[in-house]
Amino acid sequence: MALWRIRATVDDRPGYLSVLTASLALRSVNILAVQVHTTEEGAVDDFLVDAPDTMSEQELHAAITRGRGRDAFVTRAEAQGLADQPTRALALAGRIVHDPEALGEALVALLDAAEVRWRPAGSVVLHGYDEQRMTLIDPAGGTYEVLRPAPAFTPAEYARAQALVEVSGSVLRRSAEQTTLLLPGGAELLVREATAEDLEGVRRLHGWSDGRLRRLLEPSNGLTLLAAYDDPAAGEERVVATATLRTEGDLGEVAVLVQDAWQRRGIGTALLRRLTAWAVRADLEAVVAHVAAANVAMLRTLRRLGATGPADRDGAMVTVTLPVGARRPASDETPATSG
Repeated sequence: MALWRIRATVDDRPGYLSVLTASLALRSVNILAVQVHTTEEGAVDDFLVDAPDTMSEQELHAAITRGRGRDAFVTRAEAQGLADQPTRALALAGRIVHDPEALGEALVALLDAAEVRWRPAGSVVLHGYDEQRMTLIDPAGGTYEVLRPAPAFTPAEYARAQALVEVSGSVLRRSAEQTTLLLPGGAELLVREATAEDLEGVRRLHGWSDGRLRRLLEPSNGLTLLAAYDDPAAGEERVVATATLRTEGDLGEVAVLVQDAWQRRGIGTALLRRLTAWAVRADLEAVVAHVAAANVAMLRTLRRLGATGPADRDGAMVTVTLPVGARRPASDETPATSG
């Protein structure tokens, strides 16, 4: 038996697909996988089949024609084609997560393309696809031009390619938002946005329930940053601080926690600066912080970042308001020292 890939268009009417499959079955062709692509011309059926070794390409074309298929494309297939399309797409997405620079190669594999070309920004005006060419915006800049003489590209394939591009874009955006914080004494911390995968690392810092930690790591409105270092002895990342900004309307609320051994080294200040920069991009009017009255270091940090007016005290807690963006006082333009 031999593997073949068949793509043919049939009328999108009840029973027409069964006519095509029956015609193939009469020639002892076993269908191993099928995908259906909806187009304006009809349903494009994509088959992976196992046919007798003696069967020729012309005989397969004849069986398709007898089954009311048209515009047929027939070619030999490899064993890797046995993987179904969702599995294949997920595997390629996983590859992009680990290596976003492999987007071009992943597009070739996803679309069984003959060639992919990268064009610089501005050289391609229109993005989309026709029968033999697909153009996609490269999240890192420029455009990918994917070529395949046959079969013709379909809307479903364009949507899959766009989804893979979005995965690459998300990975690149996350990488761009990671920064290295150099502390007095030479220690380095990685500052990045938290994700659900940080649950175990943050549990050591907070000791909260899993439900509360998940809400901290991925707030419904806002974001959480964390600072961590690579512990060579444990062979894993250690989280030493978190900072969360939750938003409601044009106001935000910030909360910072720094592990005792890492306090008074400027970590809280660095995290707060990044959160207030995000608040500016989100067009917030102000953010507030609820701080223990005895936490003089944090109160001093908030003042350096632009907190104005008298703090509102409620028992042992103090609420401080920090204007953001254009509403900050001019005094905040002076460089701040580490706190």
